[in-house]
Amino acid sequence: MTKRFLVLLRHIFSLEEDKAKEEEIAENIQRGVEFRGTNLWVLIFAIIIASIGLNMNSTAVVIGAMLISPIMGPIMGVGFGVATIDFELIKRSLRNLATAVIISLMTSTAYFLVSPLSDAQSELLARTTPTIWDVLIALFGGLAGIVGATRKEKGNVIPGMAIATALMPPLCTAGYGLANGQWYFFFGAFYLFFINSVFISFATFIIVRFLKFRTKVWEDDTRARRVRRYVWAITIATAIPSIYLGYRIVQKSIFTTNALKFVHQELDFPDTQIVTERVDGANRTIDVLLIGNPVDSPMIAQVKARLASYNLLPATLTIRQGLKESGDLGQSSFKMSILEDVYQKNIQVLEEKDKQIARLQQEVNRAREQSFPLEDIAREAKAEHTNIEEFGLARMVIANLQNKKNDTIIIANIKVRKAMGREEQTRLKNWIKARTASDEVKLVIER
Repeated sequence: MTKRFLVLLRHIFSLEEDKAKEEEIAENIQRGVEFRGTNLWVLIFAIIIASIGLNMNSTAVVIGAMLISPIMGPIMGVGFGVATIDFELIKRSLRNLATAVIISLMTSTAYFLVSPLSDAQSELLARTTPTIWDVLIALFGGLAGIVGATRKEKGNVIPGMAIATALMPPLCTAGYGLANGQWYFFFGAFYLFFINSVFISFATFIIVRFLKFRTKVWEDDTRARRVRRYVWAITIATAIPSIYLGYRIVQKSIFTTNALKFVHQELDFPDTQIVTERVDGANRTIDVLLIGNPVDSPMIAQVKARLASYNLLPATLTIRQGLKESGDLGQSSFKMSILEDVYQKNIQVLEEKDKQIARLQQEVNRAREQSFPLEDIAREAKAEHTNIEEFGLARMVIANLQNKKNDTIIIANIKVRKAMGREEQTRLKNWIKARTASDEVKLVIER
């Protein structure tokens, strides 16, 4: 039973079914490695587009640049060359990758030197602090990419991989750092590009080895073993700093969450309001400004003693009371807090008013639907049936006690001088139905 289950699993997860021919895959990889002519111009255009997108903080433009960029070719070529022990392909891929990187940095630096917009937007800042999550995205994106590249039908795997692993934005951000002399941007972004490149190559190496591609035979196998050792060493060395940075980000996020929870639960005193709270996860500091009834020192000491129950130790808690002790929080922060509070309350009032207006409008619409232009209808009925002296309409709900359903009908109360014939009553009834857009009309005729 177990053997049959394993056979089933191998069949379900097999990568051999729609695999393209090895010669075709190798040819496509080698063609993508080349960086001259068309590929080079497309790269330059893509870099300019990505730089504009980062400058304008436009995610859509950045994604467009990633989709048309050809820089993935040499990176996958390195992994493919290592897996198949093709030293010539490895050298050609690295040479073309270096060319692509240099041209990309030159293009993006030139753009940011002439761009009138010099502020670092969120799209730029997002590429300066790579973490272990970027490693995982590059690894699994690379795995998906090489699996897609070895299929007969390529589908949309390669474009999706290009968006997920984001090779262009880090190079453009590094160019921004060079143009503005901000080395933090340059090194952070270039490290992110290096992570993506290494792990996409590593993922390519894994899948090509898993699919058992034929390797080139060399008389000296020592060189091949040495290259693979270098690959593992570079991969591990690349991942270690990102693991540390990821750990720091997680720690800062946990500290900030716990600190805000602590402030809003433990500093909620009667007749005292929190004006501002500042949490610095990197330095583990919490700075709070209170106004209202002063909180005495013993109470503040009790609050500080509860820091440990929120996993906030070691941390520095500073509680300022009143504007005189506001320090660097300043009166401007206080004013902004008050304005924000007033704004939020006004928004709530306006939203409630809008809801109330909407309810009233619905009631008015319902009332209009249930009412009739009685005088107009009465005059029209009199014109058609001169025998009518009085005319009334009302909507009535009838409860059917057998099927337990309610029906709405129109009651027409009519007073005539002389009796109406059956044919005239039918004609009047059908006219009232059409005039009131009702399905059911009941005539009550009096003399």
